[in-house]
This record gives sequence, C-alpha cells and structure tokens, in this order.
Amino acid sequence: MSIEEYIDKADIEARKRALQVFRERFREILEQIKRGENPTIMLPKRTLANTIYDERRKLLLLGPEKLSRSFFDLHESKKFMQTLLMARIIYEALERNEYPTIRDLYYRGKHTIIYREPGGRKHEENTWDEQRESDSVIRDIEVFTGLLREEMLILSKEKGKVVGNMRIRSGGDVIDLSKMGHGAYAIEPTPDLIEFVDVDAEYVLVVEKDAVFQQLHRIGFWRKHKAILITSAGQPDRATRRFVRRLNEELGLPVYILTDADPYGWYIYSVFKIGSITLSYESERLATPNARFIGVSMTDIFGYKRKKPYLTEQERRNYIIKAKDADIKRAYELRNYKWFQTKKWKIEIDIFLERKAKLEIEALTSKGLRFLADKYLPEKIETGDWIE
Repeated sequence: MSIEEYIDKADIEARKRALQVFRERFREILEQIKRGENPTIMLPKRTLANTIYDERRKLLLLGPEKLSRSFFDLHESKKFMQTLLMARIIYEALERNEYPTIRDLYYRGKHTIIYREPGGRKHEENTWDEQRESDSVIRDIEVFTGLLREEMLILSKEKGKVVGNMRIRSGGDVIDLSKMGHGAYAIEPTPDLIEFVDVDAEYVLVVEKDAVFQQLHRIGFWRKHKAILITSAGQPDRATRRFVRRLNEELGLPVYILTDADPYGWYIYSVFKIGSITLSYESERLATPNARFIGVSMTDIFGYKRKKPYLTEQERRNYIIKAKDADIKRAYELRNYKWFQTKKWKIEIDIFLERKAKLEIEALTSKGLRFLADKYLPEKIETGDWIE
C-alpha cells in the first residue's frame, strides 16, 4: 500500500482546502507578472501600533493598517522574495502529503543567493539567517491567506495535555480521555482535525503548572468534579489555546484558568482569554473571551474588605515569595493594558505592587492537596469568586 492510503481523510480534506486558498490568494501575483506589473503583496501590519483591543468582543485584534511588499521596492524586495519562497515550500509540502515542522521549513528555504553588481563585484545573500526570520514569514503567510499554520498541516512540538470523561476522534481512531492511566492525552498540533465524539463534563479547568495538573489528575479531581482537566505547562502553545476555545465555543463548557499569583501567571490567563499581541491576527480562533480567572489571586492571600483570606498569617509568612524587580516591572506593564483595567484587576495589581509579594499554586497544595481539590477550587467555582 502507498503512504497516501494511510493518511486520514480529515487531513486530505484540510490539504484540499489549504491548496485552494493558496491558489486563490497568490493568483493575483501571477497575473501582475503576466501583465508586466511590479508584483505586490498587501498585508495587514503585524505591529504593536496596529494591534487594538476590542472591548465589546474582549479580543486583541489587528487594526486596519496595511503594508505594501513589492518585488521592485529596494526595502521590501527581500521580504517579498522570502514570502514567495516560503509560500512555495508550504504549497509543495501540501501537494506531497507531507507534515513539515516550522524547523523543517526553515531548513528547506535556507540557502545562499549569489549575484554580481554591474561592475562585476560578487555578493552573497542568505534567504534567511535565523529561524525567527522564517517564523515571521510564516506568520505573514497566515495573515495573507487567512489560514492558521495548523490548517496548512505544519506541525509543532506538543505541549498541552488533557484528561477527562471525553471521547475524541483523531486520525480515524476514537480515543477515550478517561482511560489514560496516570498519563494524559498530548494535544496534537492540528486541533481542528479533532472530532468531539461525546463529553460528560460541566466545565474546563486549565492549570498553568504541569506538576499541579498531575497531582489533580492522580487524585481523580476531574472524575469527582466532572471537569475536563488541561495543563498549558506554562505559556500556552497555539494548539492548547485552540483546543480550549473549541471546548468553550462548540460544547458550551465554562473555562476556568488557574495560575500562580504573579504578573506572569496573570498574563498567561490573558493570553487564553483575549489573545497575545504577537498573534493578535489569530485571536478570533485562538482566544476564549468567556474564560474566567479562578486564581491564585492577591485577595485569596491577603483578603480584601469582607473577603476572608485562604491563608493564615503564619502560612503567608511561610509560603509567600518576595517579588523580583522583573515581576514588579511586569505588573506595571499589565496595569497599562486595557483588559487589566477592570475594577477587580486593579485591586489585584495594586495589592501586588503594595505588598511586593507573590505566591505559587504549589503553596496551596502545601496546605494539603485535598485543600486545593476539595475546598479551594470547588468553593470558588460554586460561589462565583472569579475574575473576568
């Protein structure tokens, strides 16, 4: 049997769609060349200045500004060449039923171009020197085509994991996420090709720390509380964000995010909720605007007005970590973001800056894992003690 006979039908359909989009989007460039015109690509600007926060939709989005990338523009010709080169490589991979990684694409396109000036002087120019250059070009192609790289069957390292009373279909196989032993299902880099067969859960709990995820999994938290348990293992990758978005959007499951009580943990929550500045062009498919921050919060540690803290004064002395200069700087940055300027987030950030202290999730497990699993999390969900 040929290798094509083993390829999943969902992959085949994804390739067909991507190839069709490529042909449609790049056809105009070919027509420009045939007409003897200067071939030009118009792209939305992927810059901080052109990134806007849509307060109604609670999403980071690209603004209206565009840039022109032309072959005969001395300042843009290299970028134009890089874009067409990468587009060709991706198109060929789609045609050949290949699954390149972003690292593969970097190497496939990396070579040296030799040319001479009219006077005969020889020059050498690399197509790109570092992977961050080729990665940036891939993002440009995503913006230009409207396709996520995952929709082009470009793979990346698996990072996020999930477990719960849920069955999915992937690659033609039905996988029961409730029967993963002590392990968990690694969220594949093409999450849109996953089919949700059935689910018996009331909400999604996303845990920043993989170690805490493993502890909650081992004691059967997701079974007892009918949850889909997910870890982003730190800053979330695109596949995990997309998977969480689909659980919320398609299955209507509420999403709760649990991170450390520090500015970096809070930013992880915001990436899940409203998107990231770097990938703002993909927020509509990757972000989950309905996500709720369940903790750990400053008010959980120190209390606020009538809210009783979860930690005693002695426990605070034992578990609190002094904030570093980088933490404080990051907190000031968050305070300037519009999406962190709600009443509750202002309180959280102000307490952090006043106390100059932070707390890791593991501090709650120091009170006993059952405290986190049977009191802290259920109590906060039941009482609506979260931040949006």
